[in-house]
Amino acid sequence: MISEITLKKLLALEIARKIRHNKIKLHPLRQLFWECTLRCNLYCRHCGSDCKKTAYQKDMPLADFLAVIDSISPHVNPSEVCIIITGGEPLMRADIEECGLALYHKGFPWGIVTNGLYLSRKRLDSLLASGMHSITISLDGLEKEHNWMRGHPESFTRATEAIKMVASEKDLNWDVVTCINRKNYKDLEELKNYLISIGVRNWRIFTVFPVGRAAEDPELLLTNQEFTGLMEFIKMSRKEGKIKINYACEGFLGKYEGEVRDNFYSCGAGVSVASILIDGSISACPSIRSNFYQGNIYRDNFMEIWNNRFENFRNREWMKKDKCAKCNYFRYCEGNGMHLRNNEGKLLICHYNKLRD
Repeated sequence: MISEITLKKLLALEIARKIRHNKIKLHPLRQLFWECTLRCNLYCRHCGSDCKKTAYQKDMPLADFLAVIDSISPHVNPSEVCIIITGGEPLMRADIEECGLALYHKGFPWGIVTNGLYLSRKRLDSLLASGMHSITISLDGLEKEHNWMRGHPESFTRATEAIKMVASEKDLNWDVVTCINRKNYKDLEELKNYLISIGVRNWRIFTVFPVGRAAEDPELLLTNQEFTGLMEFIKMSRKEGKIKINYACEGFLGKYEGEVRDNFYSCGAGVSVASILIDGSISACPSIRSNFYQGNIYRDNFMEIWNNRFENFRNREWMKKDKCAKCNYFRYCEGNGMHLRNNEGKLLICHYNKLRD
């Protein structure tokens, strides 16, 4: 069992809690994800969306998404709202540049999340010419482990080529995101050194949660011992300072709070983060796969939904049940991330408990 959280850290957690609750009152929209397609050129083992090359849901027409952006524009400072285009694989669409240029002219910074398979030099130049502000590229291990996870023999080569290309762009905000699982856990140090060697400065790490395909693949979920080992690796690597590593906003981490990411744990879903899903559903973080939809762009005004709904995201006392009911740290965790709840609101995984056992 891990040692108790220190008094100094508890005081810091209290301050972070007050800041978070002030933010909830204001709920400023800062990130808007657009799930532009469910089509994908890979078949990843951990995909929470179960995306495929031929999707059951057609791509959302660009005009429909831009109409929502026009309805938002009068109510926000566009420069403070980052639009993140995701999927599926967004580069399956030929009109991302058209979308990006429209967002750029409206004053919104925008970026994409990609597996890198289709990111050629020509496509990158085209995206940059359309005002692309940021890009995240996924790399899930060294060659054998990455290709195993992604289900494509050229995925690692293409992803690393994409990373090397964006590393040469001085004015582009970018990072690499890695899903740590039982296959690549053993290679953490080697993978870190490889990323440094190809120019990666910002590395974001997350772990698998049991949703979508990942729910049926035991090789993906870290043991409690491995999860603790991952926290120690991130902590030591941050002190080393050769690459900036952050564990994603996955959940409350007990004594590791403040040591494995830049901020204390906070779930921004429905507080500062929203998403428009492929069918027009208005939700929060696109990692949320349970039915916590708040409305739909085809029948509702987005800003009205944003300002007047999302109550179950902003007041999370309803989560204080089951394992959370008697937890001493619920006031700081508030039930973990919304993406870790199923349709009935049951918690799928508790990071704090994984570190304690």
